[in-house]
Amino acid sequence: MVKYFYFLPLFLLFSGCISFNVALFSAPGPVEEVQIKPGKTSSKVLILDIDGVITNSSKGGMLTSMESPVSLLKQRLNKAKQDVNLKAIVLRVNSPGGGVTASDIMYEELRRFREETGIPIVACFMDVVASGGYYISMSADKIVCHPTCITGSIGVIAQLATIGKLLEKVGVEPLAIKSGKHKDMASPFRKQTEEEKKIMQGLVDSMYGRFVDVVAKGRGIAREKVLKIADGRVYDAAQALELKLVDNIGYLEDAIAVAEQAAGIKHSKVVMYEAPGGHINNIYSSEAKTSESALDKLADGLLPGLGAGLYYLWIPGR
Repeated sequence: MVKYFYFLPLFLLFSGCISFNVALFSAPGPVEEVQIKPGKTSSKVLILDIDGVITNSSKGGMLTSMESPVSLLKQRLNKAKQDVNLKAIVLRVNSPGGGVTASDIMYEELRRFREETGIPIVACFMDVVASGGYYISMSADKIVCHPTCITGSIGVIAQLATIGKLLEKVGVEPLAIKSGKHKDMASPFRKQTEEEKKIMQGLVDSMYGRFVDVVAKGRGIAREKVLKIADGRVYDAAQALELKLVDNIGYLEDAIAVAEQAAGIKHSKVVMYEAPGGHINNIYSSEAKTSESALDKLADGLLPGLGAGLYYLWIPGR
């Protein structure tokens, strides 16, 4: 009987009966410059990473929490503006996309930065740069695509699931008290009407049109030509080059060389900005969740997912 006593604290912790507000890691701080390649001059090329699913929400594992991709990008761009030796940016992208709004904000922040500073941006595509990842990259002057990259997926998706029949089997009958007939549109508890499907399609079409316009402007391609290739499919590097979705096929070193050429510099230092734990210093920051229960963190780590909404996202097999 005594041996089970030792498991009692763990049971209480994960059941939510008790919780601790303990800082397991160092306090968040501002981003710091890290030199990853020495140079012969004071000129710098900054590598900025756009990695993973793009959201406005904080990312983190079971025991950690960090700023959202939007906030981290804003922090890095703020720091970049203050460095007189920074001459070019390489945007290293490896993302299947994500939220429509998050993707649009990051694109606009990069576009404004380039416009205000005159600092060239060269995107370097890695494994997958699809949908929202490609949308963000339209802020770049040039795009260098890794030979094995998958890119494209220009389009919008809103996935809905109906579980009404499942609930019937377990004796659950949902009831919605609503102010209008469309207030519970896209509810998973019932089938959507044809009218509601048309409304949702209209929203998708609107965001799709915006995507097409951004690509046409960013790549200098006629809108009609973009529409022909923007059916949601992905392309390999050779296809993307032929369709003028990218400018070159190459590696990160090639992207750095293109960035140096665009900035009119040689033998530059290559740097990155490290974020120790996130720092609240701009409008996209979010408060660190230091009091989240262990059970909540476990659920977040094991059951990641996407909420309701429209997405610039490539989700094969989902």
